[in-house]
Amino acid sequence: MAGRLQDKVAIVVGAGSSGPGWGNGKATAALFAREGAKVLCVDRNGAAAEETAGLIAEEGGTASAFAADVTEGAQVAAMVAAARGADWNAGGRIDVLHNNVGIVEVGGPVEASEESWHRVMDVNLTSMFLTCKHVLPVMEAQFEERGQGGALVNIASIAGIRWAGVPYISYAASKAGVIQFTRAVALQYAAKGIRANSILPGLMNTPMIREPLKEVYAGGDVDRMVELRDAQCPTGKMGDAWDVAYASLFLASDEAKYVTATELVVDGGITAKFS
Repeated sequence: MAGRLQDKVAIVVGAGSSGPGWGNGKATAALFAREGAKVLCVDRNGAAAEETAGLIAEEGGTASAFAADVTEGAQVAAMVAAARGADWNAGGRIDVLHNNVGIVEVGGPVEASEESWHRVMDVNLTSMFLTCKHVLPVMEAQFEERGQGGALVNIASIAGIRWAGVPYISYAASKAGVIQFTRAVALQYAAKGIRANSILPGLMNTPMIREPLKEVYAGGDVDRMVELRDAQCPTGKMGDAWDVAYASLFLASDEAKYVTATELVVDGGITAKFS
């Protein structure tokens, strides 16, 4: 099925990649564009956002890049203004908000510093609070004026509901927060034409995992880390960014018009081992 997001306007936050290859946000932005969406690719790293927007343009899609630190309210407001004022957004709409920004810092409650705790919470959770603060009024107004609200897709993690084997207390707590934050937003705005759901990826093979986790798993040996993580998965293989992207596409599309306040687990069955 082509055109599942035809002519919708999407903001993908975290649309760059933290290293070579495809991260979740980069893949999602590309897939949204392939399905007909007009995409604002947002990343703190402006060059990474430009790369994603450039790939979309090369494929004949419509996208612009925007550099923003979404832990800062003023920059989030500017991001929303950029999306609504883009030359390809004649109606000033925002139909989809995809929150994919996230970082991992290893450490339990004793080992992690206060600075690390606050940094992870700001990036992983406060960023979603701020993007919703500025996007939800736009979607609500759309519903009141035209009967068209919008869809929020927030990336959480199975670490928010299970012990994943790595002591990263701030990551686990922030992702648990994302899950409940998303549920609360979904119920508050359900009657206003706005849906909100979260995706819980399991062990994924994306650029994000390499630097923060390689020492934990294999003393710095990335290839060995991948082997060990693959072996943990019931499928014998980690997932990849496209698994998250296709789940995001479903939740963002009208196919999921009756799906809200829920979590879509994308984990190859690993959480069933610990249920």
